[in-house]
Amino acid sequence: MSDAAPVPSLPTPPAAGRSNAAVLALCQGLFTCAISIDLTLTGLTGYQLAPDKSLATLPFALITVAGAIVTWFASFLLQKIGRRAGFTLGALFGAAGGAISVWSVWHDHFWMFCVGTACVGVFQAFAQYYRLAAADSVAGPLKSRAISIVLTGGVVAAVLGPALASWSRDLFAPVLFAGAYLMVALLGLASALLVFSLYRNVEPAAQEASGAADLPPRPLAVIARQPIFIAALANNVVGSVSMMFVMTAAPLAAVACMHSIDDGANVIQWHMVGMYAPSLFAGALIARFGLARMLFAGMAMNCIAALVAMASTALPAFYAALFCLGVGWNFMFVGGTTLLAQSYRPSERARAQGAGEFLRYAATALATLAAGPALAHFGWSTLNAAMLPVVALAVLMTLWWVLAGRQRGAAGVAA
Repeated sequence: MSDAAPVPSLPTPPAAGRSNAAVLALCQGLFTCAISIDLTLTGLTGYQLAPDKSLATLPFALITVAGAIVTWFASFLLQKIGRRAGFTLGALFGAAGGAISVWSVWHDHFWMFCVGTACVGVFQAFAQYYRLAAADSVAGPLKSRAISIVLTGGVVAAVLGPALASWSRDLFAPVLFAGAYLMVALLGLASALLVFSLYRNVEPAAQEASGAADLPPRPLAVIARQPIFIAALANNVVGSVSMMFVMTAAPLAAVACMHSIDDGANVIQWHMVGMYAPSLFAGALIARFGLARMLFAGMAMNCIAALVAMASTALPAFYAALFCLGVGWNFMFVGGTTLLAQSYRPSERARAQGAGEFLRYAATALATLAAGPALAHFGWSTLNAAMLPVVALAVLMTLWWVLAGRQRGAAGVAA
């Protein structure tokens, strides 16, 4: 029977998708802990090591710059060598970055410290694909839940990371901060071992759609013109830009409004709880109320955050505004990622994900850099007001996707 028909490829087993989501949630937690340490201490360490104090923020900036540069290439590498190997490589970069930072602090070497933080930026670039890998491992109705599971890894880590930074920074006193960067190295190594040991490469569940696996890849311009891709990009980019723009300025604004430095730090911790805690139920809410409603709920939370911040500079207003901002980001980010995972054919995965993540990363980096000058020149209230038209743009792009879907449905019924 040599001319027997070939055995068709099997769809992704549900158990493999759930297992991968759990593994990636743990990896997300380890990554969030590591990056929290780096983001908490890198500005201070750069100031301590810099030969010219005007260079003090360069190591911090290199985390974002290196991540933005690598994001596009990471997408294609993950497709070429497999996500298991790619995520392992990314985590090893994080471990190497932490180890180089330890050596640099110990030997008072600023430029090697810059190399170390750039390596952590590479780790960050690969880690951005954890949620998309989980989404690709399951069928369409389960994608939002898989994304939410991955993001739950940040719930504990969002609080544990800064606490770990505080505990470990004097571990090798009098060499300040060396112990904290050792924690970054160990967390990166633990993530590499975890993903290499337990993660399974599986074919994207989108291939379950009839004939999808056999369709040729379309040009990126064609993919990007789809209403679903534009809505995905609008929610991911606007949600991240508004969150980072306001979050970066919030501690400075709190201190300027006569609150203490500790108050500013506590506001950010409360904000991070708002960012990650909804992941425990965001997928279930999307399944119950629908993706569009949850996206609009996220935009509404962002608007509420801006209005609360504009109304008062009392400490409770900072807490309420930053918490609402975190919840809004979560709903938009989970929903936007779900849309992105549904916008491409399996053969288009690398280019579609790479383009979406690069644009989000670049826009977020610009928002982070602009937050300080915007606060200094225009003030806290105006800074928050500036986010309202940006969120309105996301509303319009999402409405376009909703209306396009209804038109397709009506055409299908008419046919």
